[in-house]
Amino acid sequence: MGQSTIGLGPVRVTVARSFMSRLVGLLGRRALGADQGLLLLPCNNVHTFFMRFAIDVVFIDREGLVLAVVPQLGPWRVAAARRAHACLELAAGTADRLSLAPGQRIPQLLGLGRAA
Repeated sequence: MGQSTIGLGPVRVTVARSFMSRLVGLLGRRALGADQGLLLLPCNNVHTFFMRFAIDVVFIDREGLVLAVVPQLGPWRVAAARRAHACLELAAGTADRLSLAPGQRIPQLLGLGRAA
């Protein structure tokens, strides 16, 4: 099985671990709800080719440290972060609403325990 679901505050995050679930990602969706997210694991870059909407992308290292936040990544764009182990895709504006920022730790997303 390539997917499971975890919580990040008010957001339910689907975890895509298998090659196929990461490959498909958000393709084919018309939108991503404000209460939905997709964690690609492992992943250090994303693209929004063929997507119809903007997303926020949060890059996370192996210890759950937020390395970078790319807000409002529009269709037909690419984003990457060196040392990233996972990419969290959220509805545009959600990273700001959740106050996600570089330097913050969110290890619960990687199954490493609770946030500090």
